Amino acid sequence: MKFHFRKIANADGPMHFRENVDVSEAVKGRKDILTVSPLLADLDALPAAADLVTVEGKLSGDADMLCARCLTPVKTHMDIPFAETFKWGKEPAEPEEEENEDLIYVTDEAVDLVPYVQESYLLHFPLSVLCTPDCKGLCPTCGHNLNEGVCSCDNTVIDPRLAGLKDFFK
Repeated sequence: MKFHFRKIANADGPMHFRENVDVSEAVKGRKDILTVSPLLADLDALPAAADLVTVEGKLSGDADMLCARCLTPVKTHMDIPFAETFKWGKEPAEPEEEENEDLIYVTDEAVDLVPYVQESYLLHFPLSVLCTPDCKGLCPTCGHNLNEGVCSCDNTVIDPRLAGLKDFFK
């Protein structure tokens, strides 16, 4: 998913992108993610000023993740806003005070949007998901899913400083 900077900067209207981006390599190594579907990027590249191009739009995709408490699979859908501004030229050594810090400086004629789409996806990806807001999780002793029912384990926590008093009245 590339655009030619000068072609967009001198254009009268926007250039529309609608492509699927494979983000499976970006989330590789996370054990809580089962599968990710390709991310649909629906973007418009607009000339903003003399040497500026703004790319705006929406990213949407699905992911199958594990619940952070009970480890059941959860399907999540994400709609992510995308907005980046590209400026032609080299980044100045010392930025001016009124200079916009959100600019991405480019010197190549062809700009690849895939790394920026993947970065935005990773920044908006949930750190953990829950199957339900009141998920009870797993028993720390036997591993039974407490959403399916209670287990027979004794999980009372005794303060170790007072553990010696437990048998005092027997």
